[in-house]
Amino acid sequence: MTPSRPLAGPPPRGLYLITPDDNHTPALLARVEPLLAAGITWLQYRNKTAGDALRHEQATALQALCAAAGVPLIINDDVRLARAVGAAGVHLGEDDGDIAAARTLLGPAAIIGASCYDELALAERAVAAGASYVAFGAFFPTRSKSTHRRASTELLAAAAPLGVPRVAIGGITPDNTPGLVAAGADLVAVIAGVFAAPDPVAAARAYSAAFT
Repeated sequence: MTPSRPLAGPPPRGLYLITPDDNHTPALLARVEPLLAAGITWLQYRNKTAGDALRHEQATALQALCAAAGVPLIINDDVRLARAVGAAGVHLGEDDGDIAAARTLLGPAAIIGASCYDELALAERAVAAGASYVAFGAFFPTRSKSTHRRASTELLAAAAPLGVPRVAIGGITPDNTPGLVAAGADLVAVIAGVFAAPDPVAAARAYSAAFT
C-alpha cells in the first residue's frame, strides 16, 4: 500500500469551505470570490445537482479564482475532473473511488481526502492507501447531507497518531468550532454556515478566528 503523502508547507488549519449547489455559474463565482480573501484555508467544489458539462465549467472557473487567491481547490468525488481542471486535489466518500488509484492518477503532490464518518478504522485504511487528510462527521445535526452517522470529539483525538490533518464536518457553527479545535480538529468543513449566513464574509472570519 502507498503511505499517506505529507502536505507541502505548514500544516493546514482553519476553514475548509464547501460550495453550495448553485447551477448559475456567475452567481456561484460572485458568492465565492470575496470569501477567498476572507482567510479560508481550502475550497471544495461540490455540486450534487449539476451535470458533467456544468461541473466542468464551474470547476474550471473556480480553479482560476483559487489560483489567483492562492487557495487550494479540492474537487468532491471526481478524480478525473480534478485532474482535468488542474485542481489541488480530490475528496472521496466511502463509495467514490479508490484512494490509491486517485493518488496514482493525480500524483504525489495532490491533496487527497477521505470521508471516514464515525470510524477510526476507515481513517486508518485511508491513510495507509495514501490519503492526505481524513474527515469525520457529522458532529452535529446538518441539513446539507442526510446521515445517521454521528462522530464524537473523542474520535478526533484517537486519530491524532495517523499524522494527517483531521477535518470535522456536519452542523458546525462559529460557536461550536472552538470545542472541535480543542478536541483536535485541524479544519472545519462548512457549507450553509457561511453561504446561508446574512454576512458570509463575516461568518467565514468567525470560523477562522477559532483557530487563532
